[in-house]
Amino acid sequence: MVQKLVKSSDEITKLSSFASDIWHEAFSELLTIEQIDYMLEKFLSPKAIFSSIKEGYEYYYLRDNYKDIGFTAICQKSDNTLFLSKLYLIKEQRGKGYLEKTFDFLKNYAKEKNLNSIWLTVNKQNYRAIAGYKKMGMKVIRSEVTDIGSGFVMDDYVFSLSRENF
Repeated sequence: MVQKLVKSSDEITKLSSFASDIWHEAFSELLTIEQIDYMLEKFLSPKAIFSSIKEGYEYYYLRDNYKDIGFTAICQKSDNTLFLSKLYLIKEQRGKGYLEKTFDFLKNYAKEKNLNSIWLTVNKQNYRAIAGYKKMGMKVIRSEVTDIGSGFVMDDYVFSLSRENF
């Protein structure tokens, strides 16, 4: 699996559209359409992606045979950790080993940067993702509810994978 770093404004616009397709399919049973659209605008619009890249986030397309099958976004934090901000696969590619391959990429990235852990947040009702992260060796370290505005909240578990498990 190849990871392609997203840099240009054309790639950012394409990624935003790709994310919208994935999110509407993946979250339609967990969130309202209104919350999905709000979160896409807030976190995955071209403007939001560009802004987060300026803050140090890196976005990668996950590819197989030059076909985009998903994407991820990561950010090295000041506490010497790697925040896995986003990891999404298109429906027909889930369950085919791409999560493991993506985690190999993340672990290598974290090792190269000498980071202490990889962490992420995941919706408490997203049982498929939770099972996948547990399979990767991640552990729940806390739960949190984050107000994201407009009457919406994210009710998440925070997962972490410590360096000794890389």
